[in-house]
Formats: sequence, structure tokens, C-alpha cells
Amino acid sequence: MPLDGVAVAGIVSECHKLIDGRIDKIIQPEDDEIIITVRAGGENRKLLLTSNPSHPRVHFTSCVKHNPEQAPMFCMVLRKHLSGGKIIDVTQPGFDRIIEIIISSPNEMGDRSIKKLIIEIMGKHSNIILINGDDVVVDSIKRVSHNVSSVREVLPGKNYVRPLQTGKISPVPLDRECFFNILKEKAGLLVQKTIYQSYYGISPVMASEICIRAGAAPEDNTGSISGLHEKIFENFFSLISNSAEHNNFTSRIYYTEDRGKKIPYDFSAEALSVYSHMEHESFDTVSEMLEKFYSVKDTAYRAGQKTSEMKKTVSMLIDRCIKKRGLYEQTLTEIENRDLYRIYGEYITAYIYEIKKGSDFFNAKNFTDGSDFTVPLDSGLTPVENAQAYFKKYSKEKRTFAALQNQISQNEADYEYLESVSASLLTVTEENEVSEIRTELYGQGYIKKPNSKKNRTEKISKPLHFVSTNGFDIYVGKNNSQNDILTMRTANGSDMWFHAKNIPGSHVIVKTNGADLPAATVYEAANLAAYYSKASGGSRVPVDYTLKKHVKKPNGAKPGYVIYEKNQTVYVTPEQTRPSPN
Repeated sequence: MPLDGVAVAGIVSECHKLIDGRIDKIIQPEDDEIIITVRAGGENRKLLLTSNPSHPRVHFTSCVKHNPEQAPMFCMVLRKHLSGGKIIDVTQPGFDRIIEIIISSPNEMGDRSIKKLIIEIMGKHSNIILINGDDVVVDSIKRVSHNVSSVREVLPGKNYVRPLQTGKISPVPLDRECFFNILKEKAGLLVQKTIYQSYYGISPVMASEICIRAGAAPEDNTGSISGLHEKIFENFFSLISNSAEHNNFTSRIYYTEDRGKKIPYDFSAEALSVYSHMEHESFDTVSEMLEKFYSVKDTAYRAGQKTSEMKKTVSMLIDRCIKKRGLYEQTLTEIENRDLYRIYGEYITAYIYEIKKGSDFFNAKNFTDGSDFTVPLDSGLTPVENAQAYFKKYSKEKRTFAALQNQISQNEADYEYLESVSASLLTVTEENEVSEIRTELYGQGYIKKPNSKKNRTEKISKPLHFVSTNGFDIYVGKNNSQNDILTMRTANGSDMWFHAKNIPGSHVIVKTNGADLPAATVYEAANLAAYYSKASGGSRVPVDYTLKKHVKKPNGAKPGYVIYEKNQTVYVTPEQTRPSPN
């Protein structure tokens, strides 16, 4: 679920540890993300704030992020106004998905003034806003002009106004009479919908939980369960009291399963009977829960953004190859009769004394079979000039044909290589893998030099590692550079090499240790080769396999390109009996 009021209350409670702490460092590693280091209670604590539209949140973090050499403008503004500042309080207005960090910091004159750093956790409308003591916006990580929103501008110099949520009220404190009036007014609506549409910070899942705890079904309407209204109120009040007043949280991540692998499904700062059938993991703090839940999702989101950009670039390069192919084919069609021009020249030369000047054509006998043969002429040229013109045209088109063979060969090599890069982009899960592909494309001359600023903590990506049901290690290259290293350096001659037949995809290596591979392992490795290829959605995909010693890389070949022999072929449908990665 998105962060609701309960989870935000848990974060605010944890952030109270920062009160009286001093802001030491502020960095902006991403366009929508800020990390503030605060010295409090004798230790440094890092607080992550992000307005990422898919995963907006606030929590303590232990992750190490790069500090850009050139700080973005908003980061510079925060450093100017907040560096050295003292945190006075951290609040949650009205149990909404808003966190306010109140800071006393020195101004330009050295006098201390009050600033507020406001984090609005509102999905695609999420924002991080700095305002002064007069509630005037100093700046925001996302500026919202009148052109973007006619309801609420967020711009430097404008008065700060909280997001408007029509028809909602704060559940803190939860008023009994008001609650019953709401249920009475909306007697025809679902009780779950009534709750989350009427109160700040209550998500649909949390509203369902309140209903279930009271013995009602979320799909019941308020009028049909009037006898349960009191219990619903009691459970609602208990929930708000536990989080807003007593800071009593039970942080959990709930998991689902996909092909035998646990996948984070949802989280909550309150134990949910809604998910009682699901496996869960408990955490001591809301921050620990959020950091683990979003670690995979956020990484995948960032990688997905960069992958999307790279996919567009590669797609454009592939389209260019296809366009060139069409132009080359058109030119080949235009010069396919080039030998005829040579023949015309030869016939003119042979009959030169019989051709009358100013003629449009002349008839001759075919040298081979004696049949009639007509040679077109330019009446404005002499017979010798006509012959020379035909020989010149033949020579030109002959050179064009020879040049085209190299160009076509190069273009097809480019096309196959770029298709392999396109296949690699389908397996990307980490940002550094996109960087590796970008560097590879630059090295091959397809794109301009990548940005030289690198994440100091960026690790070199590694091939995927699987273990077959028979216990054999299987490695899958995730890009062409990995494919080359895996096949040409890591694998031994006795290891088995797999690749989708005539289809762009990953190199797959099974470490045999000199043993014969069981049929099950061959099938599983072939499945991986098909799954991590352009044919991942197909059926009966042909996969070639052979000993690594029969795989060679030609001199000057592009990354990932190899030739092989003595292979066998197996047909598989991707994903069936595919082992899980380690």
C-alpha cells in the first residue's frame, strides 16, 4: 500500500530522535530525492526524503548514495538555509500523509530563524517544500506553476497552502458523534469506502482492516450493519489511539510467491488480519520495514527509468539500420542491370563502323545465340562517346555494388549487435547494468561519451547465478560484456555453452567440472537461454548447446558475437521448470 497516516505516524515518532539534533550534511543523489545527515544523540542519522511519484516516502536509511559533483539547485538552497540548523520538532498535521520538520537555522545576518521542511506524500503530487517562518515558499524539489495546477501553486515567493482533500477531516481526535453522523449520511455506501473517503491518512486497506476487526465485511454498506457501528468506531478509535497517541506500531512486510520465490506484496505499520493468510516479516521500526520493502522496488524503478531511455536510443539505432537496409536494397535493385551497360559498350565497340551518327539505337546479332539484339543510343553522342558512356556507367555501378557489399555486411552486423543489446535491456535490474550497456555502446561508436561522473559505490554487475535441480552451477550473462567475459574467460573448455538459435539473447554457461550433464540440467539451462532472449514469450524455442571449447570469437567481432560448431539443439518453452536464482 502507499504510505498511510499510520505508517507516517510511525516515521514521525522515530524522527523525534532528531529533535535537538544538528543538520550536518545535505545531498541530492536523485532528481526527486534528498538525504539529510543529522547529528543527534551522539550519532549520525541519515533521513531519506523522496518525492518519487511511484514510491514517495520518508525514513531513516543506512544506504550509501553518491553525492553529485555538481549539486542540484534545490540541494544548494537547502544547504544555504538549513546547514548547521537545529531540529526543533517533527509533526504530522491532522494525521495526513504530510511530515513537517521544523528547524531553527542561522540566516544571512547570523540570526536564527524558523524554517519548515515539508514532505507531502501524495503519489504523483508528492513534493518536498522549504518554507520560511511566514509560511512563504523558499523553494521546492518540484515547482508547480499555474500552468500545471490552477488550484495550488508551489513556487518561490508564494504563500504555502496545504493540499486540499475535499470532504475529508482529521481522525485526530476521532469524534464519536461526527463518526456516527458520517455513517448515517452515507447509509447507501460501502462502509470501507465511507471511512477512507471521509478521513485523512486512512488507506482502503486500513479501512478494510477496521471493518474486519469489528466483524463487518468491507463490502457491507453502512445502512445494513447499523448494529456494528459502535464496534467499528471502537476499532477505528483503537487504531488511531495506538499510532497517534501511544506510538504503538507493528511493522510488517507481507509476501506473496512467484515461481517459488518470495515477493514483497505489501507493508503496514499495523498487524493486518486482511493479510493473515500471507507470510510476513516483522521489523523493529517502520524505517527498517520501508527500507527493505522499497530497496528492490526503488532500484527497479530507477533502473527502469534509465532502461527506458536506453531502450529508446537502441530502438532508434535499430530503426536506422532497418532504414539503411531498405535504401541498400533499393540501390541494389537500381544497379542490378549494370552488366548490361558493359555489354552495350562492347556491342557498340564491335559494330562501331556500322552505326550511323545521330541514331537512337542499332540492331545487332547476339554473340551467343545469334538472336536480334537492340542497343539504345544517345543521338547527341558519337558511337565512341556512347560506348564510353556505357563503360563509365558500368564501372560506376560496379564500384557501387562492391561498396554496398561492405556496407550491407556492416549494417547487418550493427543490426544483429543492437538487437543483442536490446535483448540485454530486457534483463536489467540494476542501474549500474544500464551504465555498463551505455559504456559498451560508446565503446562501439554508437553513442556519445557517457557522463564521466560515476557513483563511487557503483559495483560491477555480475552474471545471474542459478543452481540446477542436479546441483550444477548455471551462469547467465546479462549484457554483451558479461557474455564475453563469461564465455571467453570464465568458462572452461569442458563447460557447456547454451544460446537461443539465431536469436539475440544471453550466453548461458553450465559448469560441468568434467561431468556429463543430466537431461534435466540441459533442459533447465536451455530454458534460461530461451527465457533471457528475444524469444522469451515464445514456445518451442530452439536452443543450441555445445562444449565451450567449440565456441570461438572472431578477431574484431563485436561484443557478445561468437561462432560455434558441433552443437546440438533442444526445443523449450521459456519459464517451464526454470530454477530460481541464488
